[in-house]
Amino acid sequence: MATEYKLPTVTVRDVAPADFITSYAAHLKRAGNLELPKWVDYAKTANFKELAPYDPDWYYVRVASVARKVYLRAGNGVGQLRTAYGGRKNNGFKPSHFAKGSGSVIRAAMASLEKLGVVEHNPAGGRRVTQKGRAEMDTQAALLAQKE
Repeated sequence: MATEYKLPTVTVRDVAPADFITSYAAHLKRAGNLELPKWVDYAKTANFKELAPYDPDWYYVRVASVARKVYLRAGNGVGQLRTAYGGRKNNGFKPSHFAKGSGSVIRAAMASLEKLGVVEHNPAGGRRVTQKGRAEMDTQAALLAQKE
């Protein structure tokens, strides 16, 4: 009788956010199903940024981060995520103020996740994680917890 190996019951909430995002981004890149937009090499992640990201795999990281945020709070829409990815805009000698992140990057990330079947439209507004997406993300979290 062969023993069946089961991963421990670990969810995305149980692992460190930075470790999960890095691990899930690597998984998305390895799978090769995520189609990158043409503008990925030139886009800034927010209007308060001066340069595009240095990391060539930044889009995978952003998609993984958006997936985690939707997993933790169903109903997140583009507006809420723009605020979450916002930051301080440097206005030169004038005082700095808060500025929102790029909506087009978040919309593209959501569209990519919908195409993969990880998230879907929530009837109450925003997006929510599908059953397939929850299982995939929990598996990544369990593998990450197993390494630790």
